[in-house]
Amino acid sequence: MSDHHARLTILARSRWRIAISLTAGMVVMYFGFILLIAFNKPLMATLIAPGLSLGILMGALVIVCSWIFTWIYVRWTNTRFDAEIEHLSGRRAE
Repeated sequence: MSDHHARLTILARSRWRIAISLTAGMVVMYFGFILLIAFNKPLMATLIAPGLSLGILMGALVIVCSWIFTWIYVRWTNTRFDAEIEHLSGRRAE
């Protein structure tokens, strides 16, 4: 196996690793939220402030975390993945 192929394989594995990790984090967060809604309504109805329940706050946090996970992936792709692809394709000088 050539060095070029080995580096490309490592890069592909790292992309899958980060994508699966972020996806798993999002799935756990989302389904945890849904399970809390389904099985612990009194907890989710707990008022944190007038007009703000724990359920509303957690729902907003799920959305914000999805944005953060997306930002992490895009940042990683733009700084590491794309740079390595350019390097491997020969479009950038070594």
